Amino acid sequence: MAPRKNDPSRRHGADDSPDAPGGTGGSGGSLRVDKWLWCTRFFKTRGLAQEAVDGGHVQIGGDRVKASRMLKPGDRLQVTREREQYIVDVVSIPVRRGPAAEARQHYRETPESEAGRVRLRELNRLAGPVSSGRPDKRERRDLMRIVKGRGGLTDGDLP
Repeated sequence: MAPRKNDPSRRHGADDSPDAPGGTGGSGGSLRVDKWLWCTRFFKTRGLAQEAVDGGHVQIGGDRVKASRMLKPGDRLQVTREREQYIVDVVSIPVRRGPAAEARQHYRETPESEAGRVRLRELNRLAGPVSSGRPDKRERRDLMRIVKGRGGLTDGDLP
């Protein structure tokens, strides 16, 4: 007879012995890359984590990996999510997907990675707002004034 969906033995972290296949012994043991990324909250769902690994956005030691690759403490991951890039060292294997503060204890981000993300955030902030598309009649007239050299906005035109 096949085990039912809500069978407790099928849950992640049900067998915490480090010797069991896929078992997590706290800081020892190993865990699939996609599960680790989900447990440490890099991705909202396991499916998204698996797609990122399959798409080559997750690398271990500079090499692309499969979602089923077993991850162990000491591995260095390079994770690209949207435009942000994280370089993290695996500290331990999580037993469950807990709160964000608990998830951050399982990895250590390199200082270069943190500095790069801060620099990218600052550049995005300085870039200003992105155009909402085609300018409307008022914006087009303001642009034409600037382009044709008829002066910019006057104090009366400002909101």
